[in-house]
Amino acid sequence: IRQSAAVMLRLRVKKHWNKISPNDRESLKAVVLQAFAVETEHKVQHSLSQLCAVMVKHETPDRWPALLQLLNQSTKSTNPHDRRIGLLLLNKVIESNPEPFKPHYCQLLQLFSTVLQDYNNPPALYYCILTLTAIMAYTGTEEMKEMRAIIPSLIVALKHLIKADQEQASEAMEVLIELMEIEVSIIVPHIADIVRFCLEVGSDTALSDSVRVKALSCITFLIKLKSNSVLKLKLLGPILQSIFPILTAAPPAGEQDPEDEEDDCGDPTDSDNPKHSAAQMIDTMALHMPPEKLFHHLVPLTQACLTSENPYQKKGGLMCLAVLAEGCADYIRSKMLSSLLQTVCQSLSDSNRVVRSAALFALGQFSEYLQPEVSKYCAELMPLLLGYLSSLSEAKIGHVTKVFYALENFMENLGSDIEPYLSTLMETMLSALNNMENLKIKELAVSAIGAIANAAKELLVPYFPPLIESLNGFLTATTEEMRPLQNQSLDTLAVLARTMGKDVFGPLAAECIQLGLKLTDAIDDPDLRRCTYGLYSAVSTVSPESLTPHLTAITTVMQLALKSNEGITAHLEEDKTFVLLDDDDDDEDKGIGEGGKTEEDFLEDGPETDIHDFAGFSVENAYIDEKEDACDAIGEIALSTGAAFQPFLESSFQQVFEMRDVSHSGCLFSLIVPLCSVCCDGHAACGSPSLSE
Repeated sequence: IRQSAAVMLRLRVKKHWNKISPNDRESLKAVVLQAFAVETEHKVQHSLSQLCAVMVKHETPDRWPALLQLLNQSTKSTNPHDRRIGLLLLNKVIESNPEPFKPHYCQLLQLFSTVLQDYNNPPALYYCILTLTAIMAYTGTEEMKEMRAIIPSLIVALKHLIKADQEQASEAMEVLIELMEIEVSIIVPHIADIVRFCLEVGSDTALSDSVRVKALSCITFLIKLKSNSVLKLKLLGPILQSIFPILTAAPPAGEQDPEDEEDDCGDPTDSDNPKHSAAQMIDTMALHMPPEKLFHHLVPLTQACLTSENPYQKKGGLMCLAVLAEGCADYIRSKMLSSLLQTVCQSLSDSNRVVRSAALFALGQFSEYLQPEVSKYCAELMPLLLGYLSSLSEAKIGHVTKVFYALENFMENLGSDIEPYLSTLMETMLSALNNMENLKIKELAVSAIGAIANAAKELLVPYFPPLIESLNGFLTATTEEMRPLQNQSLDTLAVLARTMGKDVFGPLAAECIQLGLKLTDAIDDPDLRRCTYGLYSAVSTVSPESLTPHLTAITTVMQLALKSNEGITAHLEEDKTFVLLDDDDDDEDKGIGEGGKTEEDFLEDGPETDIHDFAGFSVENAYIDEKEDACDAIGEIALSTGAAFQPFLESSFQQVFEMRDVSHSGCLFSLIVPLCSVCCDGHAACGSPSLSE
């Protein structure tokens, strides 16, 4: 009951503080501090500290001397419990509004230096480190000396916190990344100590994956920012010596690595575990270190793995080669591509499926980043890949996914060199579409057809009629389980529109536009809408006149996507969430925050609402992708349809321009082209002698 009362009062104070009289404010501050001082239940103390944090947003610390006095007394108390509770309160009020406490930073850093040695009080260590993280971005040169001096104690404190509570330790270790990001010069004298600590934690198999991943990510972040310092301190060798056992570790008996499981369909470096963190670290090294120095250390380690009889050693070596492809592309192309491809080809024929899967991933990476040189090895690689395709029905879906990943990346850049293999490829793909029961394999085959079309172009024309016939059933699907296959079919249809040319695809153009509009009317799915935008855009390059009668409907859907806040979620401080501006929900189903706070409450707060009351906002990737693709489509359709788009220029420009403050970098990048495109189109429509001008 006391906790609920504190939560309700916090929401009321946040919303109506300016309506409370000065006398009532003073009374409220006194009552809250008194309640906090006598409370014994931790959950209630936590809620009361959050209430104090909300009040500090309105009442700066200097206008609340009683708060400062309580903080001073409790954090310096000889009673460990009082210190813990005092540091909890300090953490909440500073996290809510760090800057007004800046005059006290030096004093706080002296306090932290003492608290960080309180090893028998892990909660005190935890709250202390979180508070240190909160003030980091606001420190200046006057606090530099104290900040540097505190780092050795901070590392020791983290070690003790790991022993006491790994979950809290993982969160607290964010302080290291914050130190690097805000003021990397502070940690330069301590880089070696930080690296040794993180390697020790990352290599300890007795610890949880989360804390090991956090430790390894700290080193990865350091390499990104200070790769030269890592090299000068001769830390590259020790780092690689430590992470290779992680990269090549076998899973526990009876288990598999996530990417080797039967139903896995993802990127082998995407999962959040120590092995993948080790691979990501090597990837970062490749992007930020001179390849000569990196390969000097990597070659003997990788060779030892690849010549081992242990399949997980081989897998680790292949994963290492795979993640080097992007950052060291020029070096590999000029010095070792042939030998690396020979290694990959041998591994593609390995008796162990774990090794073959890793080899397929490596080939996919090489095909993506080492073009056009990789395509020259078509005669050696295509027979191997076609051999994999011949046994699709027998392979596990995770393995099949990797086969198609390698195949797609390799085929897409072959151009006319694909001709000798085209018949076999298309027979295999069409057979998969018509005869396979597994929907995932059908989806992969449809995607591969898009890659084949990009390479073959007009060579694919003889296969166009049966291909469209096979896709028809997927394009008009109505069940949820068919949605991924339907979306992929729309994407591939767009590729066919661009590659088959007007004579072949033109007769289907109007039907494609009608299909897209019918689907978006019937199905509310951001991924499906995104695919239809790509289809409209592709058709506009082949048959712009097919879009003209439907431009009102098409631009309306895309502008609504740009305007919509659907999928934005506000995260409250106590890990409760509500969906912000979800127009489709009934009022009673909208936001569920503490004390029943709803979307309407948030919107009605007006200027009194402080966005910092929320831990943050997130947007589902599907909605971000939809906005990006809508931006791209608007630009291309505007250019393709020319004067017909003029009535929609102003509204499109305005809606796209209003997206300029969006924080997602992909959207920002996508906005540049359509803005310029729409402007160019308007220039052309007004009588410009040359659109290219």
